[in-house]
Amino acid sequence: MHCHWKLNLCGRSAAANPISWWYYAMISITEKEFTQLSRMIEKSFGIYLKIEKKSLVMSRLQNILLEKGFKSYSQYYQYLINDKTGAAQVELVNRITTNHTFFLREKEHFDYFSGTVLPDLKRNAKGGTVRIWSAGCSTGEEPYTLAMVIKDYLKEGGLNYRILATDISKKALSKAVLGVYPDESVSNIPLMWKMNYFTKTAEGLYKVSDEIKSAVLFRRLNLMDEFPFKRKFHTIFCRNVMIYFRSDTRARLLKKIYDVLEDGGYLFIGKSESILKNETGFKHVLPSVYRKD
Repeated sequence: MHCHWKLNLCGRSAAANPISWWYYAMISITEKEFTQLSRMIEKSFGIYLKIEKKSLVMSRLQNILLEKGFKSYSQYYQYLINDKTGAAQVELVNRITTNHTFFLREKEHFDYFSGTVLPDLKRNAKGGTVRIWSAGCSTGEEPYTLAMVIKDYLKEGGLNYRILATDISKKALSKAVLGVYPDESVSNIPLMWKMNYFTKTAEGLYKVSDEIKSAVLFRRLNLMDEFPFKRKFHTIFCRNVMIYFRSDTRARLLKKIYDVLEDGGYLFIGKSESILKNETGFKHVLPSVYRKD
């Protein structure tokens, strides 16, 4: 095992310069250690990390190694292997995943959902409950946006609905359940939404109303696991998730999503993502919008 420490060029001690102490203790990851760790991450969570992500992995995991007194990533890997509680892997995925999103991200999806999908669902609901899944919901902006879109559409009522929002990161889900966001997260939403569906906190943040919160159920779910659903969904949003997967992992996930979607149901994926023509039975409707016939 090798432990490489990046040195401070100023020559001063970490104690004398606490702001830049991190640079003294920067533990480098060898290519072998990176391969070992990245294989575990892909096997456990489906996330594929190319060798170019070495610096990213180091910056995201550095604090864990320092806090636990590990001298190398090999020691950290053994810690992950030996932990039987699952807490170590939860912490790993919390650190390694990116949870950047905002309200009304890729607005065209919500316009299509409001203008085409919801009228279709309302026509065919026949008094039943419409089930919507936000897979990879991050810090909650997507499912809350869906709840607001539906609330606006259903001013006259006539549709029962439930929104399930899942993510692998407990840290992201904690923020989602809290439902408090900075100004930049809500900058794209209409003024009426801010007035009707948020309250301003003393710190100048925006808190989602209880009415909107009550429409969304948050749960932790690893998309690599077997899905626990007893009933199928009418619409699934799984956006900007599969960009982290290799083609075989993506194909397995799409098969599972197809199986838990109702006939005629819609799938929304990220604009930078696509589904190969013969990869599934999905019918292409619009760029990044698909339907199960």
